[in-house]
Amino acid sequence: MAAMRRSFMSEMKGTFRSLSHYNYRVWASGAIVSNIGTWMQRTAQDWIVLTQLTHRNATTVGVVMALQFGPQLLLLPVTGFAADHLDRRKLLIATQASMGLLALGLGILTVAGLVQLWHVYVFAFLLGCVAAFDSPARQTFVAELVDEAHLSNAVALNSTSFNAARMIGPAIAGALIALVGSGWVFLINAASFAAVIGSLTFLRVNELHRGSKAVRTPGSLVEGFRYVWKRPDLKAVLLMLFLIGTFGINFPIFISTMSVTVFHAGARQYGLLTSMMAIGSVTGALLAAQRGKPHIALLLAAAAVFGFGFVLAAVMPNVGLFGLALIVIGVSTQTLTTSTISLVQLSTEPAMRGRVMAILLAIVLGCTPLGAPLVGWVADTFGPRRALGVGAASGFAAAIVGIRYLAKYHHLRVRIDAGRLRISMDDGEAIADSRPSEPTVAEQEVKLIR
Repeated sequence: MAAMRRSFMSEMKGTFRSLSHYNYRVWASGAIVSNIGTWMQRTAQDWIVLTQLTHRNATTVGVVMALQFGPQLLLLPVTGFAADHLDRRKLLIATQASMGLLALGLGILTVAGLVQLWHVYVFAFLLGCVAAFDSPARQTFVAELVDEAHLSNAVALNSTSFNAARMIGPAIAGALIALVGSGWVFLINAASFAAVIGSLTFLRVNELHRGSKAVRTPGSLVEGFRYVWKRPDLKAVLLMLFLIGTFGINFPIFISTMSVTVFHAGARQYGLLTSMMAIGSVTGALLAAQRGKPHIALLLAAAAVFGFGFVLAAVMPNVGLFGLALIVIGVSTQTLTTSTISLVQLSTEPAMRGRVMAILLAIVLGCTPLGAPLVGWVADTFGPRRALGVGAASGFAAAIVGIRYLAKYHHLRVRIDAGRLRISMDDGEAIADSRPSEPTVAEQEVKLIR
């Protein structure tokens, strides 16, 4: 028993090893508060659009998502340039303060009973414009808080914080919406930004791990695209993210329409369902924090599980079982996104990280405008369960992209030998192992069911 306890404590220390850095501890403490507020606002915003400002119109929710995430794609060259050339700490203080003011404005309108659908459209678009600058700067700023050896762990813990907030925030929002209304949720979110701004202020600036800034040249805005185009691994990863980000990560539509239309649930149940998926997301992020450098094979497996999770969710007969399927989707989603962010940051030159991360985030978030209205239309026309089929297809399509890349560049081979399924790659990185340290051909064996 004592040995098991020591082993558990050792694993826990390894999982949270980035917290040994003062700057990361301060940043994480402020970020978790702000993230909870952000998820409270997202839940309240989708709820008032679906139940207060429209009559359960999923397409309208898709339009709001498109306006909120569209700027990630539209402003891509500028936002990546800013993340690479500006002081990221000061940029984050500006973006976080701006998002707090936007939450305050929407909250005042809602509490006063003046909010209209076009108000939500405007605030969603403005928030998207600010978030387009905030996201790549926030993701790459992690590299300044820890050393290179802790970067993958820090990225995973960042995702853990975000998804822990995703688990807590919607549940709190659901209760507050029922008790005092959506407007107060927006106001609480506005106040939460003080925490992350305070954490940025109290950082030890002299201890930041600042690399060399990118050189400003006339063509530097498009260098990120050129860099990615020359990297087959990055192209494969980003294509997988495009498929899942465009057609799969439309969770507000999937969960809200299933909750309201299929299960006829209220705000509390909607918040709890969102929190249940976040339980899976937190689990996936913590698992990612324990791994070393991930491999595309891991992303392939996560994409396949993502697809199967949506299939399960589409056929579940009640709220409880649907929530369990959401946990599976949460684990696979977070495994895919967190591992991708770690893989891209660790394999990208420091001077290019901001622009490459801006491309990644624009695909994951900015391509939502392409898919959200379509998913909303499918939910309105054919029903929410059919809309979940769109998410399933995106996961399976992403898995096919991963298989093609591994077959072409890593000589992935699948064969049956003596009644066993054998999977091998020439570079020594097995599908079930993300650690690129074995010098020989790796093979995994799975007994066939007879």
